[in-house]
Amino acid sequence: MSHIVAVANQKGGVGKTTTTLNLAASLAAAGQRVLLVDVDPQANLTSGVGLKGQAAAGGTVYHALTQASPVLDASPFILSTKTPRLSIVPADRNLTGAEIEMVALDRREERLRLLLQSVHADFDYVFIDSPPSLGLLTLNALVAANAVLIPLHCEYYALEGLADLWGTIRRVRSALNPALDIEGVLFTMFDERTNLSQQVAAEVRAFFKDKVYRTTIPRNVRLGEAPSHGLPVIEYDPKSRGSEAYVALAREVLERAPRTPAVH
Repeated sequence: MSHIVAVANQKGGVGKTTTTLNLAASLAAAGQRVLLVDVDPQANLTSGVGLKGQAAAGGTVYHALTQASPVLDASPFILSTKTPRLSIVPADRNLTGAEIEMVALDRREERLRLLLQSVHADFDYVFIDSPPSLGLLTLNALVAANAVLIPLHCEYYALEGLADLWGTIRRVRSALNPALDIEGVLFTMFDERTNLSQQVAAEVRAFFKDKVYRTTIPRNVRLGEAPSHGLPVIEYDPKSRGSEAYVALAREVLERAPRTPAVH
């Protein structure tokens, strides 16, 4: 059975897509079969694997989520990437209007969960890149997932955003997905030299304890350059600090299985 991870934080610019792509690629390089699911209308994850504007035989994730009846077979929506063992359900700009279209649909919060049930045996990990909001697309990601990975930029407003996301996760647990766990909290664009980074990190660790990854992701220009070449950083510049950090994170993710109990 695949382990499904929603990468979520309603605050933009914290490295959700960068983390989704590079962690997934690092796990694939370690021999894991990985599926990416792009549910962000910006479709940056799709661009990041070099498939901007491309769709599978069944279309994009937009077509999968907005049919009159729930779609129960994900295979027509999956594309292979240039990276071995890494596949994607791509997105495009049509997804911008999906939340409005989904409001009137049957089982609107469960569309993604129902879609992904069909590929549980085909992948070891599924990573869902969610938009920077707490709308219906992110809700679908949280309902479909076993766990949430939260990228966090250590700045003043980070804790406020984290409190909102934590409240949403608790509500999803109580109403729609009781098994939803915290996969981990990841510090991104981390600068340990600043007092603010140290203070925010200490407060987050005090609350989430061992759910906070030991690995931190530094600021690294190669992480920003790689998507423009349609490659994960592990392939664009495997010796860069960014690449080494995500490889270390992948090792830590694999070490943590089986997962520890949820934070309450």
